[in-house]
Amino acid sequence: MSEAGVIYSDVKFTREKKANVVIFSLPDTTYSEVTISKTQPSKTESPEGYQQDVLSKRSKVTSERLALLVLSGLLVAAVIGMGVTMFDNIRLKQMFKKQGDLKNRNESGNTNVSEREPCSTVQPTCPQCPTVEERKPSSTVQPTCPQCPTVEERKPSSTVQPTFPKTPEVKDQTCDKCEEGWEQHGGTCYNFSISKSSWNKSRDVCRAKGGDLVKIDSREEQNFLQRRLSEIMTGGEDKFWIGLTDSAVEGRWLWVDGSPLDQSLKFWKGTEPDNWKGTKGKHPDGEDCVRMGEKGGAKDLQWWFDAFCSNPHKSICEKAGVRGKFKKVCD
Repeated sequence: MSEAGVIYSDVKFTREKKANVVIFSLPDTTYSEVTISKTQPSKTESPEGYQQDVLSKRSKVTSERLALLVLSGLLVAAVIGMGVTMFDNIRLKQMFKKQGDLKNRNESGNTNVSEREPCSTVQPTCPQCPTVEERKPSSTVQPTCPQCPTVEERKPSSTVQPTFPKTPEVKDQTCDKCEEGWEQHGGTCYNFSISKSSWNKSRDVCRAKGGDLVKIDSREEQNFLQRRLSEIMTGGEDKFWIGLTDSAVEGRWLWVDGSPLDQSLKFWKGTEPDNWKGTKGKHPDGEDCVRMGEKGGAKDLQWWFDAFCSNPHKSICEKAGVRGKFKKVCD
């Protein structure tokens, strides 16, 4: 390809002089012209060569860009590799540090055990309970071992004694005893009959057993009977006869031993006694006998109801306990 052409030219202008005319002399004027032509392909150079030069320059630029991209990728990969390596190193250091701390704690724990028990070969862990001889040569501990002893309990020189429930002392003294089928409470024996009969027949059964229908002498006794009946009653009407009646004189309530009802120890339920005479006056004498019991419980121990003496109900008998000297622990 030919180089660009440069053309230089000078043009000089001269002023004309006229006769007898004075004109200030002016210098001649010269103009210069520079012409620069753009580079054109040489007439001798073919168009194919020109195109090859253009393609060569383009390929050169493309190769440089490709090389730059490859170098950039390698740089990014190197940075990522360095980051991963640094992360692995940090993690390994932390792991080694934890292992070192754990080892120090174990060594410290072993040192404390040895300081606490210089001559003991027992390890701090206790997978199996030691025998009586290993735990305390002079101890009276029983062979059972529900829990492993502490380090202090294993020491032969320990003064810690095992605790056991105190065994009641058996004395030869007077106690109250009840026959089979009777329950003892407060020196009195009680029998809760499961057979149903009228009030009079129930009383005869109690007398045949050496007792009588129960007489309630205290609030504590009423509470005891209420608790026991709540356990054995099967329904709301499964009530029990007690030894209280006004069959002799209406409204005058007497116990089976003839003593009158203490007005401070009355446990009537609601509007009881109402002396109901039955449907269409079927029972002209009214309700003259007392039964007790409330399956769901009652407020302030109010469990008494007057009823027809001929109705069949279960009953509560009572008698004094047998007193004597027995080789047993008294209540």
